[in-house]
Amino acid sequence: MSYLFTSESVSEGHPDKVADQISDALIDNFLAFDKSSKVACETLVTTGQVVLAGEVNSNTYLDVQQIARDVINKIGYTKSEYMFDGNSCGVLSAIHEQSPDINQGVDRSSPEEQGAGDQGMMFGYATDETENYMPLALELSHRLLIELALLRRENKEITYLRPDAKSQVTIEYSDDNVPQRIDAIVISTQHDDFIKPTTESKEDKKIAEDKMLAKINSDIKTILIPRMVAKLPEELQKLFTDSITYHINPTGVFVIGGPHGDAGLTGRKIIVDTYGGKGAHGGGAFSGKDPSKVDRSGAYATRHIAKNLVAAGLCKEVLVQVSYAIGVAKPTSINVETYGTSTVNLTDGEISKKVEAIFDMRPYFIEQRLKLRTPIYSETAAYGHMGRTPEIKTVTFTNPMGETVSEEVETFTWEKLDYVDKIKAAFSL
Repeated sequence: MSYLFTSESVSEGHPDKVADQISDALIDNFLAFDKSSKVACETLVTTGQVVLAGEVNSNTYLDVQQIARDVINKIGYTKSEYMFDGNSCGVLSAIHEQSPDINQGVDRSSPEEQGAGDQGMMFGYATDETENYMPLALELSHRLLIELALLRRENKEITYLRPDAKSQVTIEYSDDNVPQRIDAIVISTQHDDFIKPTTESKEDKKIAEDKMLAKINSDIKTILIPRMVAKLPEELQKLFTDSITYHINPTGVFVIGGPHGDAGLTGRKIIVDTYGGKGAHGGGAFSGKDPSKVDRSGAYATRHIAKNLVAAGLCKEVLVQVSYAIGVAKPTSINVETYGTSTVNLTDGEISKKVEAIFDMRPYFIEQRLKLRTPIYSETAAYGHMGRTPEIKTVTFTNPMGETVSEEVETFTWEKLDYVDKIKAAFSL
């Protein structure tokens, strides 16, 4: 019997994602001026206020308040009527030096023996149901909000959009786990109060709200959806039929939103950041953490393994787990689960042993393999850390002392298919 599976995404203007983007902007600035920086930064955003907290061990000084303001303005919170904007919000910093007790477990005289920054388990997942080896429901949820943000910034076809938004996509799968159709799409978008009531009566307010909702409903269906669908591969376009159930701003008007509507915190959208509920999650957030924290680097490394295993033809779907003890370089475990889709005559345990031999999962080697000690993290903090496209670009940063640094970086290195040949050789594929 067929079944339904749902994933959600949130926009860059969602309060939790605002917090994530500020935390990762701090990471990038610290790494730009000191590659050895150890950083764990948390951000809280609420009405007119940003609070920065966490631990840092770095040889550079930054204007963290200005960094936070720049991020908020870039997202689009630039108007006082939002009750949260980059130029006027308060920014309180409670960042202090990292505990030497933690640092002694990470730093070693030999860099290769760098210990894990924390204990815990991390998961990487990949599936062949999309071109980028991501679960389809999450991929479509992200794409809807990316297109919505483009429409907001263009400010031509839809002129009333505000930064906060959420999406959700439900896919119907066949018994053999193949996507059949899209069952439902949910989109909630913050918007201007663009139709005013003729009087202050409840009846006139209701008429104005109904007109706004009708306009938003029409624009989402006739502008956003067709634009997004047109950018999809042809086989995915066929999933968009007239039988889709739409829920657009289902609670009604959505004028009050962003950090004024809800407080936002770093690390509260870890399922949006990863696989939309597919596979598994170890529980650790990514944003605000330098790569010595295996919550981040271990999750990237396992995604890298999983994607290359599927791309090599070893399996159609895979979940890779790694675990660590704080201060210890070698993982406490590596496990591969192919969900019965393996194409080789080996158990998952035997596959795990071969994978362990191919990929050195000690933290230092993950950092080197994936080039993680570079300022590449701001882009990860919205629309997912996984399934993105690697890109080589030049980034520039300036500190309060007037020093400017520019460097060429490679983003989303964990999405590269650079181990496919090694996997094929190891498994005789």
